[in-house]
Formats: sequence, C-alpha cells, structure tokens
Amino acid sequence: MFDAFTKVVSQADARGEYIGDDKINALTQMVAEGSKRIDVVNRITSSSSSIVASAARSLFADQPQLIAPGGNAYTSRRMAACLRDMEIILRYVTYAVFTGDASVMEDRCLNGLRETYTALGVPGASVANGVGKMKEAAIAIANDREGITQGDCSSLMSELGGYFDRAAAAVG
Repeated sequence: MFDAFTKVVSQADARGEYIGDDKINALTQMVAEGSKRIDVVNRITSSSSSIVASAARSLFADQPQLIAPGGNAYTSRRMAACLRDMEIILRYVTYAVFTGDASVMEDRCLNGLRETYTALGVPGASVANGVGKMKEAAIAIANDREGITQGDCSSLMSELGGYFDRAAAAVG
C-alpha cells in the first residue's frame, strides 16, 4: 500500500514524466485537509469503546432475540466476539478515513467477511444494522465542532459515512 505521495511519484516515474500541476494541487489540497482527518480519527479512536458499546446497546434493544438464549450474541463468549468484530470494523474505518482510501479496509477487513458470517450462522442484516448504529454514533462525535480544526467538514463526514456504508453492505 503506497501513501498518496509515493503513488504519485511511482505513476510519474512509470510514465517517465514530471509530476504535473494537477497532481501537485491535489496533494496540496490533501495536506490542507489532513488536519481535519487527524481530528476525526482522534475523536473516533478516543471514543471507540463508547461508540461500540452505544451501537451494541441500541442493536440489542432493537433486536433482543440476539441476546436471548439461542441468539447469536447469547453467552458472554459470543457477545465478546460480536463486540470485537464491531471494534475491528470501526478500527478499519478509521484507517480509511486517515488515508482517504478504503482499499486497506476492503482488503484486510471486509473481503470475505460476509462468507465467514454466513458460514458461522451470523445474521448479516443484524451486523449491518450494528455498523449503521456505529456510523450514527461516530459521525455525531466526529462532527462535533468543539476543539477541532474549523472548516467545512461536510465532505469528510460524507466520506466517513460512506466507509460505514461499505462495511454494512459487505456484511449485509
């Protein structure tokens, strides 16, 4: 996985040309937006436990059969596995936000996840619902304007939501 700068240099080198103004301008814009990305990642990371716990509580309130005897999150071992998976998905979402690229999330987290859940008998729709609840909680925390780099974050919040949507679609 290349960072954005290495990717631009590698592509220009492969073509035997200088780095064009369009690429330089795009990288300049990326650097300017970097502080916002770091703020979002810091906020989500520092609140990850509460994001996962809040999403899980909401999911189990909506779907109590999941924690009832015979449910997929019944027993502390299964509940711990559910919370661990939610935490992993959230962690990979932060990687995608930080880099502005979903490829690491797709390759290392989501690729084959639906098949794994199907094989284990985990209801994908419930997992997708839980991911949606994490999305709501994470965006509420990340979009709080207090103590962060000021500016228009609507595009970044949309991007953040898109990563959660990708995760939900991959398991649902």
